[in-house]
Amino acid sequence: MRQLFRPGARRPRLRFDGWIAGLGTTSGTRVVLGHWLRSPFGPFSDVMLERSDGERLLLAPTRRTAEFVSGTYHFDTVRVVPVDVAVVADTWTVTAGLLRLHFTTGRRTPLGRLLHAVPGPLARRPAWCAVTDGVARVLLPGVRTRGSAGGGRREWYGARDLLAIRELSGTYGEEDLGTLAPVEPPVRFGFGSVPCRPALTRVTTTVEAE
Repeated sequence: MRQLFRPGARRPRLRFDGWIAGLGTTSGTRVVLGHWLRSPFGPFSDVMLERSDGERLLLAPTRRTAEFVSGTYHFDTVRVVPVDVAVVADTWTVTAGLLRLHFTTGRRTPLGRLLHAVPGPLARRPAWCAVTDGVARVLLPGVRTRGSAGGGRREWYGARDLLAIRELSGTYGEEDLGTLAPVEPPVRFGFGSVPCRPALTRVTTTVEAE
């Protein structure tokens, strides 16, 4: 028998724990990497690219993750390809379909030190994300920590650390992506962008399903 949703009942919430890297390049391509250590789908990584011509592209490792991510965010093209992420010290190497990317992180930022001081159980709570949303709007224009996602879903980002990204190189097919640049213009996958200054954020993302 089909289970009906009762008005007032709590909708199911899915939690993703890991890292999000927001990167701009001098070629105009902007990249958002999600590297999820724990999720309802097990560990996985996915890549969102917005090309200089405005095309929004998702690279996801399985059909199941591709369907979930594309049902939460907005893309023009979705491709299911192997997505491999290797982390050695402060260097990240990403291989996803035609994408080859290397970037290096720097020190924890002043904001990262504040986020790191917040107890993890508190930082993960949607209620805390609602509090920090106003702060994010002031300190990081374009960034939102809560909002309405695709498919009638709601989403909260509980940031727990923030590292600067200081170097980048990469290619997409035969195209050299150039070097590191601000994430400008902001990406248009969901209700908010990543920080303009390239950064790696430790985050717990909570998605309230339909």
